[in-house]
Formats: sequence, structure tokens, C-alpha cells
Amino acid sequence: MNYNNKKFKAVENSKNGESSASTIFHYRQEGNMISTEYEGGEIVKGHILGKVDEAGNIDMVYQHINLDGAIRTGKCRSSPYFTKDGRLCLKEVWQWNY
Repeated sequence: MNYNNKKFKAVENSKNGESSASTIFHYRQEGNMISTEYEGGEIVKGHILGKVDEAGNIDMVYQHINLDGAIRTGKCRSSPYFTKDGRLCLKEVWQWNY
């Protein structure tokens, strides 16, 4: 799976999540390394660093600054799937670091 230059936005989130449909994630990939910049909605600026396995699953860490000026960090496991109309989506299981 190659995520280079792909853009994603959140479709849904948990109650304590900060990303929304206004948050745009721009992925870059070199080999099995992923880096992503994201912003929008409650997030002023964010970065992701992760690794992609052969099945396209991503293990990542993220950090961002929200509109309140707080620095938030966490980790996530993303798994790819395709919608009936062929769009690539990511199912994510994430957690904040407190």
C-alpha cells in the first residue's frame, strides 16, 4: 500500500477526539515510513510519524496543538479498507497520551 500524497479527512470520531471533517491529513511515504501533516477544525497544526506494514496497516504516533493552545500527543493503529465505490479509507484505533 502506498499512501504518498494521499489526503484523508475524519468521517467520525469519539467524544474526546479533536479531529473532524474539517481536519485534513496529508500523507507522505518513503519506503515503509509515513509522515503526515494535518490541520483544520480544532487542530491548528499536527504531525504524524509512523511505519506501514505489508498489508498497509500503519502504526503511528501523533502530536498537535489545538485551538486552546494545548499540545496533545497519542498513538494510533490504522487499517486500510475500500468502500463499495472504491475509495480508500482508514479504520483507526487511537489513544491519547496523558
